[in-house]
Amino acid sequence: MMNIMDFNVKKLAADAGTFLSRAVQFTEEKLGQAEKTELDAHLENLLSKAECTKIWTEKIMKQTEVLLQPNPNARIEEFVYEKLDRKAPSRINNPELLGQYMIDAGTEFGPGTAYGNALIKCGETQKRIGTADRELIQSSALNFLTPLRNFIEGDYKTIAKERKLLQNKRLDLDAAKTRLKKAKAAETRASQLNSARLEGDNIMIWAEEVTKSEQELRITQSEFDRQAEITRLLLEGISSTHAHHLRCLNDFVEAQMTYYAQCYQYMLDLQKQLGSFPSNYSNNNQTSVAPIPSASSNVIGSSALTATSGLAVTSPSNRIDLKEYSGSRKARVLYDYDAANSSELSLLADEVITVFSVAGMDSDWLMGERGNQKGRVPITYLELLN
Repeated sequence: MMNIMDFNVKKLAADAGTFLSRAVQFTEEKLGQAEKTELDAHLENLLSKAECTKIWTEKIMKQTEVLLQPNPNARIEEFVYEKLDRKAPSRINNPELLGQYMIDAGTEFGPGTAYGNALIKCGETQKRIGTADRELIQSSALNFLTPLRNFIEGDYKTIAKERKLLQNKRLDLDAAKTRLKKAKAAETRASQLNSARLEGDNIMIWAEEVTKSEQELRITQSEFDRQAEITRLLLEGISSTHAHHLRCLNDFVEAQMTYYAQCYQYMLDLQKQLGSFPSNYSNNNQTSVAPIPSASSNVIGSSALTATSGLAVTSPSNRIDLKEYSGSRKARVLYDYDAANSSELSLLADEVITVFSVAGMDSDWLMGERGNQKGRVPITYLELLN
């Protein structure tokens, strides 16, 4: 038991001595009173590359987290759950919440009305976008953020640990060089004093000190060289890290591409379903303009162009096709339409009505007839039947 205690005390004293020696060497270097062993240029470049990689990886990782989860409170909550090694509770995201509000509003307004029906369709699309957003976050976290975090918390910590050890070995080496230099200077001074026997004893003492310092220098030099090689091998792995992060970046770009393609397709489908619903409120001095929905190529008005007013303009060829036909024709209604006033006829999707042109009527409108009901109807809500 006493031997173990003696060993621990001796080890503690040795460690304290080493720490003090390093502190003195470091202070003297800062004050310019001691020489410093410089690392070779290749190793310095590797250290600089590793530090640069660590800094930019942290910045990219943090900003990616902000991009995927803009809510800082949610990010903190996820961080806490991650540190506790527990799964964060599922949370409805913003598109899903907006979608649910739209669906609830559309249901209350009435699915049979144009506005209510449109709200429900928009809400369903927003929910699909929310699902796509959730898939983007999961894919990006797994294939992009996790490898970056593993580098910061794993590989780079190992590099930093070995780098610090290399710094300590360099301080030990430079401290040994300083002690040897001082011992040789003292030996030289002692050899110049030959007037008494005491000086001869001093010469022997300093000669022994020089021999001891030289042996210590050889040991510290060997340890420094070994640690420099270990650190160099670790640092050369940074190139492999860059190659791995490049593959992860490609995965992230592919996940984003999939997400935006899904969102574009969802909105394209929604636009085809909704078209451009009309505004029931217009200035009295403006000519009534028919609303132009977006439709497929076999639908009247499919080649609509966007005007500066924000409304779509039906292609002239389709207008000519309808206006030049003097008789009545059957037409299928493509979308629900609520009449803006008593001169117009309300429409229900998929019903078939009779339409005909009237001289002097605006080119965007036809006269529609359903039984004994009659009124103006927008051309772009109709598909002529052969």
